[in-house]
Amino acid sequence: MSTKDESTHPNVPPDSARLDELEELVAKRTAQLEQANKRLEDDIRKREAAEAELLRRNNELTELNAKLSMAQEQLMQSEKLASIGQLAAGVAHEINNPIGYVFSNFSTLEKYIAGLLEMLKTYEQAERSISASDVLAAVEAVRARIDLAFLMDDIPLLMAESREGIARVRKIVQDLKDFSRVDANQEWQWANLHDGIDSTLNIVSNEVKYKADVIKEYGDIPDIECFPSQINQVIMNIVVNGAHAIGSERGRITIRTGAEGDRVWIEISDTGAGIPKENLLRIFDPFFTTKPIGSGTGLGLSLSYGIIQKHNGQIEVESELSRGTTFRITLPVRQPSVDDAGEVKGIVDAAGA
Repeated sequence: MSTKDESTHPNVPPDSARLDELEELVAKRTAQLEQANKRLEDDIRKREAAEAELLRRNNELTELNAKLSMAQEQLMQSEKLASIGQLAAGVAHEINNPIGYVFSNFSTLEKYIAGLLEMLKTYEQAERSISASDVLAAVEAVRARIDLAFLMDDIPLLMAESREGIARVRKIVQDLKDFSRVDANQEWQWANLHDGIDSTLNIVSNEVKYKADVIKEYGDIPDIECFPSQINQVIMNIVVNGAHAIGSERGRITIRTGAEGDRVWIEISDTGAGIPKENLLRIFDPFFTTKPIGSGTGLGLSLSYGIIQKHNGQIEVESELSRGTTFRITLPVRQPSVDDAGEVKGIVDAAGA
């Protein structure tokens, strides 16, 4: 039985033709696979770009939310401070009226008492002319009972001390009015920083006088354009914090001022415990505080930072553990021009600084 050669079978191609066909198929499939890989790589790149964009926007949203939260807290605290300022100014005004006429009446009373004491001395001299022994004995008995000599020496001292006390009350009331003056119209004012510092120190005297000696090293500085009550608030926050940082041993708070070109600076240094390095970058964060729970809100320095930024200034801090802390505030003498909306042109918003 004879067999035919497979190469001549019509359904079986020659080996070379089959190999070419397979190579063509492999090349085609390889090209398709490469195209699929390219599409997959493009999809991956697009997905990665989309994820990166999504992450960026999410970060921006998180940052904006943080700024919004900070702005809201600052607004709430500013409203509280404005309300407290209005209340304090009202109370100071009401106290100032009776203190005014008490002070005026006291001056008149001093004159009256001086006249009475002069009259008593005249009566003393006239005692020698009293011939009736019973009258003279009665006068001497009253003199001994009331210790007239002591009264005549002590009354002027009491009057002087009382006058000084009333004068101090008037000064405190006036400083309270100056300190709590509400910038309701939000208009820049020219103010003397030294006057503001002095009135603020008088207001916080009770917080400081038992903890530290306050040393003032004022330089020659011009008046500056500012919101005076807000600058006073910054000074108060830093000084009170400095007093709280001083331990059981009496410390020192030094306030220096000076001018450099068209800017002025204020340095407030204390001899307190200092601030750890890991906390230096956080002290201006809202609600950050190293005080025990219930002893501080953590908003004082955050608000101070916002106030200085609004004044187009800078606030810096240097600290060393067990050596103390120094805050340096730099402010422009004159504020940049403002538009009709009252916003400073070209200045980054405090929350975004």
